[in-house]
Amino acid sequence: MTIDIGRFSEAPSTDVEEPADTAAGEQKPPELVYGSAEEFLHEQLLPTYVRSVDGRSAQWCMEWYFHPEAVSRIEALWRAWEHLRLDGSTGMSVWWKDHADHHMNVLLDPRGPFHKCDMKAHRDPEPLEPKKAPEGWFPDVRTQPG
Repeated sequence: MTIDIGRFSEAPSTDVEEPADTAAGEQKPPELVYGSAEEFLHEQLLPTYVRSVDGRSAQWCMEWYFHPEAVSRIEALWRAWEHLRLDGSTGMSVWWKDHADHHMNVLLDPRGPFHKCDMKAHRDPEPLEPKKAPEGWFPDVRTQPG
């Protein structure tokens, strides 16, 4: 079985190397390969990051999108991939080492965000509900003079 992971190895198109100028004189950002984190998850990440998910050494929830931490991490993986795929020298290695391996180890950890779920049933996550710090301990820096 061969899985196409060549998107990293494709040389950037000429419009990526020499972006067209916009009317305001800004460079046009490179086009995204994937339109959403979900598309990236199904089309790139899961087909290439294959692991045995048995509930003991690895855990996943089929309704991953109900887990805010998972959504945030998958979004981060997608955005990092879109950026690093443009680096033809070490981009793929950096993405795997610094992003995919790190976030997927957290996501798949049996004590991770899917710890109450299994491959058959989703269970809503219970967010931590810490107490608020006393008034004034963490002033809003947006309202402080520069």
